[in-house]
Amino acid sequence: MDGMVGKKSSLVWAVHLSLAALVLLWLFPTAGLFVSSFRTGDQIASSGWWKSMVSSEQNLTLRSAAPTEQQEVDGKFVIEGNLFDGREASDISVWGVSSKAIADYKPGDTAELRKGGTASVQTNGDYRLEHTEAFTGKRGTRIFVTATIAPEFTTENYKNVLFNPNNREGMAKAFMNTLTVTIPATIIPILIAAFAAYALAWMDFPGRALLIAVVVGLLVVPLQLALIPLLKFHNQIGIGKGYIGAWLAHTGFGLPLAIYLLRNYMVGLPRDIIENARVDGATEFQIFTKIILPLSFPALASFAIFQFLWTWNDLLVSLVFLIDSTGETTVMTKQIVELLGTRGGNWEILATSAFVSIAVPLIVFFAMQKYLVRGLLAGSVK
Repeated sequence: MDGMVGKKSSLVWAVHLSLAALVLLWLFPTAGLFVSSFRTGDQIASSGWWKSMVSSEQNLTLRSAAPTEQQEVDGKFVIEGNLFDGREASDISVWGVSSKAIADYKPGDTAELRKGGTASVQTNGDYRLEHTEAFTGKRGTRIFVTATIAPEFTTENYKNVLFNPNNREGMAKAFMNTLTVTIPATIIPILIAAFAAYALAWMDFPGRALLIAVVVGLLVVPLQLALIPLLKFHNQIGIGKGYIGAWLAHTGFGLPLAIYLLRNYMVGLPRDIIENARVDGATEFQIFTKIILPLSFPALASFAIFQFLWTWNDLLVSLVFLIDSTGETTVMTKQIVELLGTRGGNWEILATSAFVSIAVPLIVFFAMQKYLVRGLLAGSVK
């Protein structure tokens, strides 16, 4: 009965369910990262991204106005204002003046300040500091509150990460460095592999079968196995600490797969077209540029996507071949790793930086995904 027309076998349903599960496993973290990149650090720390559209209770560390704003009223020095300073918030449940006791007081209570004077906080965030002597110092008094904060989204994270000239995270610079590495490291192996694949597919010369076997064998060589010898060689010829070394490394590691896929694709092209071109007097270069390359565009595009994604997300090669203590050649993957150590508590910066790093690969993938499937299948299945 499972094979009847109109019936789907249990295997088909299992494949569909597995595919849906894989899509959801990929989609949820990406969506969470996207939403978190527009939230503030306090909101990220207090609730998950799936609660970003509802109000949440947060523990906040706020400050009063600076002592320069104090006024003398009836013989007392007073500082007044609102702790939220324009932010939308309500229902302060408890508050305190010490980090060890953030819930000692309720709205309307009066607390004794450690340096003298009193403080009182209302439900809506209005506060009043009083002292018989003038308040001193450059910064306001810290007040810890537990309040219900409305959903808040901001683009300041992106402005800080990408457009702030004083941004010490350097993500804008790392973004440009990543493009500098990725674009040549994608174009160079495609150019070399296209010529090599055409020669292995349609030109007769001694040792062609051996070269094809070598290319297939190189597919299984681990990248880590070649890193140290390649780095020593680059250092000997003087290209071990810059972009050229990284470009050549990515080219070398990407060529075997590129040649393998493109050669298999070109072998499947109609022989009659190429033979007719030769009869008409076309040279091998003319056949390659005017016939083979246009017909091989799906395979070329599929490998370009594959190489671009692999190079953009690479960390190991950049750590080995882009040795620079000044940070002038730091790529985004390395910069994010450094952020985890230096800015581990600034979740909004980390979320925004991480999403910026995956935004370009997502755009490239979705814009050219039809070529990815078509080219890979044509180049790997005969």
